[in-house]
Amino acid sequence: MDITSILEKVDSEMFGIWFLIGAALVFFMQCGFAMVETGFTRAKNAGNIIMKNLMDFCIGTPMFILLGFGLMMGEEVLGGFCGMPTLGVFTNYQNFDWSNFVFNLVFCATAATIVSGSMAERTKFSSYCIYSAVISAVVYPIEAGWIWNPNGWLANLGFHDFAGSCAIHTVGGITAFIGAIMVGPRIGKYVEDKKTGKKVAKAIPGHSLTLGALGVFILWFGWYGFNGAAAKSGPQLASIFLTTTCAPAIATCVTMIFTWIKNGKPDVSMSLNASLAGLVAVTAGCDVVDALGSCLIGAVSGILVVVAVEFIDIKLKVDDPVGAVAVHCVNGMWGTIAVGLFATTSVPGNDSFKGLFYGGGFSLLGKQLLGLVCVAAWTIVTMTIVFLIIKKTNGLRVSEDEEIKGLDATEHNLPSAYADFMPAMAFATSSSIKASAPKASVPASPLAPVEKAVEVETYTTKKSPELSKVVMIFNPAKFEDVKTAMNSIGVTGMTVTNVMGCGTQKGHIRKYRGIEIEEMNLNPKMKLEMVVSAVPVEKVIETARDVLYTGNIGDGKIFIYDVEDAVKVRTGERGYDALQGEDDV
Repeated sequence: MDITSILEKVDSEMFGIWFLIGAALVFFMQCGFAMVETGFTRAKNAGNIIMKNLMDFCIGTPMFILLGFGLMMGEEVLGGFCGMPTLGVFTNYQNFDWSNFVFNLVFCATAATIVSGSMAERTKFSSYCIYSAVISAVVYPIEAGWIWNPNGWLANLGFHDFAGSCAIHTVGGITAFIGAIMVGPRIGKYVEDKKTGKKVAKAIPGHSLTLGALGVFILWFGWYGFNGAAAKSGPQLASIFLTTTCAPAIATCVTMIFTWIKNGKPDVSMSLNASLAGLVAVTAGCDVVDALGSCLIGAVSGILVVVAVEFIDIKLKVDDPVGAVAVHCVNGMWGTIAVGLFATTSVPGNDSFKGLFYGGGFSLLGKQLLGLVCVAAWTIVTMTIVFLIIKKTNGLRVSEDEEIKGLDATEHNLPSAYADFMPAMAFATSSSIKASAPKASVPASPLAPVEKAVEVETYTTKKSPELSKVVMIFNPAKFEDVKTAMNSIGVTGMTVTNVMGCGTQKGHIRKYRGIEIEEMNLNPKMKLEMVVSAVPVEKVIETARDVLYTGNIGDGKIFIYDVEDAVKVRTGERGYDALQGEDDV
């Protein structure tokens, strides 16, 4: 064997191993999806979200074995429409294409899991399992076979979707849109405006941006395998890594600037969505676009994701808690079209695909549009039928009571996904409660005659109590200053608690994903409690105000109470004496 043959053998083995490593990275993206969806929804449904993402893969695996893989990659193709199902993994294991099966399986799981976020917080778990099985067995494999089976009709036509902007993300996004419409919005999401009488969207923030951000970083990391696993050479892989980096980075910057200008502040959750939108959009053409093309694709994605999220939520009134439709459907379509605009033969490994802006004319663009329309039509028809059947038989949506309590408790008998922390909010937002609570009836007459009411005795507190309790609620950032100031005037005993709260301003009006949060917004506060005796109360108040005052809303409040008595446990001293001494705490 000559040196050339040896090098070719090594190269083939190396990229075969990288192919499987890429598949493992794509599998790890299930964790990313689970974290994004969990973080962008409420804590009372965290366990349900995680369970659905787990079962997407676990249910999808046997369905892909039994039916999906054969329909997708079968060598005998019925007119380019679908392959012939086979159980070769059982009957001819020795000659089975193990790598190709595993790789396509993890891609199939990705298409299925996209839907979880859009239907979150109100979908029956059993119905979701049925949907996941159907899309993994039939819907995804057939359309993906059109694109990636060498004998598929779109593949033969010259349609290009390297890693799945169309085959995976557009399909998953369209399914997410149909599912969200079929299951309906969450309780309290759309309420009647008292002034106009029209239904308006209400913001329902997720419980953890931290988890959401973790999920986005995991997905971005896994995307290098998602896009790069099928690379055939080192230069091509390097180019794919570059485009997979540029597009989401530019998309995120554009979204940050856009929301900053639009809303007055850069939107965190929308910027996280933008990173995913850029990744989705560049996925189809990551192997045929250059750095400039990927940056332009990302820039458009950054605008599209914001406009689409707000249009779907505010105008169409389709409740998509995580923005799955905007990220995957809208930007999956954009990425598919972008191949026909930005493909260039200057990219390593691309000798045939040339887009409109690089001198290729409208040929490739026309093929991309045709493929996109056909895949979208297939998805709309099949998934509408699937969801309608599930809705008429098993039912799609949980009951009103179950939704309010949370799916963790009602669907999985899980009191909380955060057992060792503060109990998860197993109750709805105020708007949800208002929307579902029965109307109370006012008695036509008093329950008891007024003249029989017991006379209330009133007492007047002492004007100058010996002991006074001072409670301050203020911005946590001011704590060290307050503590130092209190110590300087002789107050050394205090109790401090981190709390959540708001004043008459209801925590200031803020926006979440482009929608004003008009309900009471609880902000982090510091609560400091002291009982003073030797130090005059007025001096405490004056000193505290000097430290806390900024002139802005949210400076805090000070409350003063009379204290009847105090007891020092160690000595038994009471009143004034109990608060004196070196061990006063």
